[in-house]
Amino acid sequence: MNSKLLQQVRVLDPVSGIDQVADVLITDGVITAVETHIKEISSDTVVQDCQGHILGPGLVELYSHSGAPGHEQRETWSSLLAAAANGGFTRLAILPDTNPRLDNAAVLAQRQELQNSPHLTLPPSSPQLYYWGAFTIGLEGQQMTELAELALGGVVGFTDERPLCNLGLVRRLLEYLQPLGKPVALWACDPKLANGGVMREGIQSIGLGLPGNPAIAESSAIAALLEV
Repeated sequence: MNSKLLQQVRVLDPVSGIDQVADVLITDGVITAVETHIKEISSDTVVQDCQGHILGPGLVELYSHSGAPGHEQRETWSSLLAAAANGGFTRLAILPDTNPRLDNAAVLAQRQELQNSPHLTLPPSSPQLYYWGAFTIGLEGQQMTELAELALGGVVGFTDERPLCNLGLVRRLLEYLQPLGKPVALWACDPKLANGGVMREGIQSIGLGLPGNPAIAESSAIAALLEV
């Protein structure tokens, strides 16, 4: 029987509402005790000081950029999955702004076979990958993708990961997507009002000498999307 005692770890459980520092006893991979201080343990129990660490359910990244495929010099699938596992993430939803864009069922099928590739180095507890489908071909905001095919293929939702300025297109997208039952992620921003801003407009942007993005660039876009 293998057992490990995690001492003074911060335990987070959103289901039961627990947020406390405690000792946690794990036996054969199963949590068997969570108490303020656990003193009675077997002689072969591995004791680990976990002050400053967090123990909780696996984290989920719903909106994740990936360097691969297309920019492997920045990030590979293996390095992405390793970083996610080290950070406590168990599920990632990858955005479609890769190269090639995830805007058709063939690209989606290739991605879904990724974790079964013998050439991919996976961490011991590899996160599960999910994928967003693109609203428009090439993320260009012009022509809709085959939304139904992507939905049937298993995308978790749809986004172009950038503002859609054509509200007529947005309206048609929402009409087509309504019966498919998939989430959508719309970037509420008016690019003309944002005018190349790289941070929130205000005292800080002025002090740093950086172009600011005024709040109205987002609030006006939100109002327009709500009307649609």
